[in-house]
Amino acid sequence: MASEVLNSILEEYKQKKQNAEMDAEKRKEKLYEKIPKLQEIEDDLNQFAILTAKNILLHNVSSLEELKQKSEKLKYEKARILQEANLPNNYLAPHYECSICNDTGYISQNNYTVEMCTCLKQKLLNETFNKSNITNLKKENFNTFNEEIFSNEIDVAKYHFNISPRENIKNIKQKCLEFVENFDNPNYHNLLFTGNTGLR
Repeated sequence: MASEVLNSILEEYKQKKQNAEMDAEKRKEKLYEKIPKLQEIEDDLNQFAILTAKNILLHNVSSLEELKQKSEKLKYEKARILQEANLPNNYLAPHYECSICNDTGYISQNNYTVEMCTCLKQKLLNETFNKSNITNLKKENFNTFNEEIFSNEIDVAKYHFNISPRENIKNIKQKCLEFVENFDNPNYHNLLFTGNTGLR
């Protein structure tokens, strides 16, 4: 079930990313018709990017510096044209819902690992919450939890514990709080709730 939910959400992300990029292409086409110079600059910048990659492979440091200067000049010209048209600098770029992962759901780390973006974690949490039938958190939560309704009497024969039900529920509550506070910690253990059907 969890993998099905994740796959479904990732399909949504894929569609969102495609929509943002298609929208950017449409904006580019319209703007290039009005201001052809912008397309010339964009084409030159793309060409410089290819040349830069080639020079890096060839360790051609002098050419790299020259390409960098030309590229910076073109970027400045591009920003100036957009400013004169009363448009933001990122107008031609895709406008993703999440600027951290660019609507992929994942972000790359410096050690070449990939981890789930906070937006995807939140989306999964929302989906899980919606399927959990928990609908009254404003009333039913740790702050409104009443320990006094549990007996303070120690009765090993009845409860099979050498502490009172109240002390036991306090310990359970503390473990639950620790779990919530360390939810993102991969070294922290999970919680397992057991009991007969109908108990709560």
